[in-house]
Formats: sequence, structure tokens, C-alpha cells
Amino acid sequence: MIRIIDYKAGNAPSVMSSVRHLGFNAEYARSAQELSDATCVILPGVGSAKATMESLKAMNILTQLEKAVLKEKVLFLGVCVGMQILFEHSEEEKTEGLGWFKGRVVKFDPAKVRVPQMGWNKVKFIKNTPVPTEDVNNAHFYYVNSYHAVVDDSADLWGVSDYNGELTACVQRDNIYAIQFHAEISGEIGLKLIKNFLDTGVKIC
Repeated sequence: MIRIIDYKAGNAPSVMSSVRHLGFNAEYARSAQELSDATCVILPGVGSAKATMESLKAMNILTQLEKAVLKEKVLFLGVCVGMQILFEHSEEEKTEGLGWFKGRVVKFDPAKVRVPQMGWNKVKFIKNTPVPTEDVNNAHFYYVNSYHAVVDDSADLWGVSDYNGELTACVQRDNIYAIQFHAEISGEIGLKLIKNFLDTGVKIC
């Protein structure tokens, strides 16, 4: 079962609409119990890292989420803030993240770039993973972000963009995938990436 975590600071309905449009069966997860049958988990994100962490803690879902993803190796996709909280620390309201990836989330320098980054930016996928990206490589995806991830281990980098310098667009390690951009509102190219991800989950399961 594909489970999309629905929390106050998220954008679950938009992600759900995309997943069902592609013909996949998915349900929301609004409690730890509803994650117990997950074969794939998607964590959407809109808003701040702090609000996201507080919402997930209020749901009492984090222990089951870590069990599913880190121990049971359920396929996982984090989107936007859903990617940022996977790191150790965010400068946004000095928020401690989940620490699944080594690194930190920092704010764009408004003296150098427009903040937030809002609009389309090209994503270059730089490593091969079980999720194929040949049909979406060097395509433009939609971003809305004032903060961006700085990874400690370059092996975790899945894709990059250019925003007055290299920007972490997405990360991957084992069963964990995460994207800074919003594939669910990136039109046909975004749907292709989501389909590639979910098709991989079907093959694995």
C-alpha cells in the first residue's frame, strides 16, 4: 500500500491527486497504525521545517516511520520540506531534523539570489539508482524554497540544480529518496518522475 503522510503542514492532497491520476492505489497515513501496512511512504512538505517536525511529533508517527523506513526498508520519498527534515539540522527556526542524511539546511543569501527561489529550474540527475531518470534528466521542475540542503557525503547526491551555484536538488541512499522541488506540480515531467518512483516500488514489492 502506498501511504501518503497527511499532516497539518503538508501538501498531501496535491500529492495524492498526482498518484491516483497515475493509476496507483494510495491512502493517507494520519497515524502510526496506518503506516504499518505501507510498502511505500511519501512525505510531502509545504511550510517550515519546525512546523513539519512539530506536526509529525503531535501525530506520534515518527517511531513507526523510522521503523518502516530505516529497519524494514520501505521505499520512501520526501518532497520539499519533506526532504529538508531528513537532515540533521535546519537554520530555519534552528530546527533539529531526523538525521537520516548527514548535513544541514541553510538559507539562501538574499544578497546573491532572490529568496525564495520560486519557479522552474533544471535538474541534472548525477547518479544511477533503481529509479530511472533518463526520461526526466535535465528537465525543469518547479521549486518554492528559501532554504536548501548542504550534504556532507557527496555519495548521497542524486541530482543538482544551479541557483547562483550548485544546489542540492535531490538525494538518495538505499530505499530513501527525497526531492527539493515539487514534482506533483511540475506538470507531465513531474508525473513521469513520480511514476518512475512508484513503478520501482511495485517491482520491489
